[in-house]
Amino acid sequence: SLGFFRTPVSHMTGAVSHLGLDVVASNTEDAVTSAGIIVGFVAGAMIAGMVVGAWKLIPSRRYGVAMMIEGALLGLASYLLLHQHRLALPMVSMACGLQNAMTSSYCGLMIRTTHVTGLVTDIGVMLGHWVRHRQIDRWKLSFLTAIFFAFGVGGVLGALADAWVGPACLALMGCGCVVAGGLYWFATHRGVVDVMLDAMPQPPRTGSFPHN
Repeated sequence: SLGFFRTPVSHMTGAVSHLGLDVVASNTEDAVTSAGIIVGFVAGAMIAGMVVGAWKLIPSRRYGVAMMIEGALLGLASYLLLHQHRLALPMVSMACGLQNAMTSSYCGLMIRTTHVTGLVTDIGVMLGHWVRHRQIDRWKLSFLTAIFFAFGVGGVLGALADAWVGPACLALMGCGCVVAGGLYWFATHRGVVDVMLDAMPQPPRTGSFPHN
């Protein structure tokens, strides 16, 4: 949920459901807000498609540019929230769509950093295979579980930041994205990322999760 509007901006299933309810109830303002959230999310994903231009994770300076755009969107949303403007909601939704689409595939995994339903589904399927004594990649299960818990911790930290500084917390996160994106762009421009990737061990292609 986002600040005093208490409206989810990354949950498209809920946004579409709310849109239907608002249309039936003739709540024009809320319906426009829900539609704006949906359009914003799609627009953010479109920006990622135009900037990153890859279905799979291919380290390049374009990810840095995408992160800086995300930071700018969060900064603009923070300004709008401080003025209690509902346009902040689609702005944050656009940032979520951009973030969600930045990495679509990694070693056979579909990565959706704001789509917890998909994460939980994949984790559940892997656990089901484990129960049936089927081979699964342990690192994939650990990777998805880490994203799940990171999302939860981020929610707690976001709530604490909102209680501490209010809508300005989005500006802080936006600054973090801009700085991180700028550093990543600089690192790829200087070839630092390629050197680090060559030094890192690659995740195993196959493996099994032992059944005790």
